[in-house]
Amino acid sequence: MNDTPFLILLGGHLTLTDRLLRQVAGLPAIAADGGIRHAGVLELLPELWVGDFDSSPAGLQSTWEHIPREAHPPAKDMTDGALAVEAALERGATRLVIAGALGGERSDHAMQNLLLGMAVRERGISVLMTSGLEEAWPLTPGSQSFDLPANSLFSVLALSDLTGLTLEGVHWPLSRRDVPLGDTLTLSNKILAETEAPLSVGLEAGKALLIARPYDTDAAGTV
Repeated sequence: MNDTPFLILLGGHLTLTDRLLRQVAGLPAIAADGGIRHAGVLELLPELWVGDFDSSPAGLQSTWEHIPREAHPPAKDMTDGALAVEAALERGATRLVIAGALGGERSDHAMQNLLLGMAVRERGISVLMTSGLEEAWPLTPGSQSFDLPANSLFSVLALSDLTGLTLEGVHWPLSRRDVPLGDTLTLSNKILAETEAPLSVGLEAGKALLIARPYDTDAAGTV
């Protein structure tokens, strides 16, 4: 199966970690407006810079003036992040790592980034959203597995009523459990410490977000 990954740089919080560096190593990158500042931290050269550039001060624009740009007017019907994602999909992306998608000054933008990730996942594209310290994966019907360190804290947030949710390899497992929208049952679970098997998630119907903190563990060791 063809695997064509792309890295999208958004303007939210980003903390440099070894795990993040492994996740983005060698990926072609597209920056969305102010997300270009993360390119220097990650020591990479984006192949495209898109947006209206209202979040990129003159100094930043001068530093990255050699990057090809796709400029859009401020009055537009898509966010800069959505434009960057579409540019990656036009280039044949089958898997996205969206860095800087979490946190930031505006909760509406952070929530919209999560919903954007869900919408892209429903188009059949694998999506990881990350701040370096926190990671989010959209969940759609089917089975998925996730390589998270032992004792990692994670939650499953239902974006609709969930049917048949199964969680394996965790401290509080579930087997084909129905979870209504707004239910707090799936908050604050942990990966088992005594197993090498990855977290396994099964979902029969519905949509959700798995949000994990791979550095938030009780056990010592390298993540």
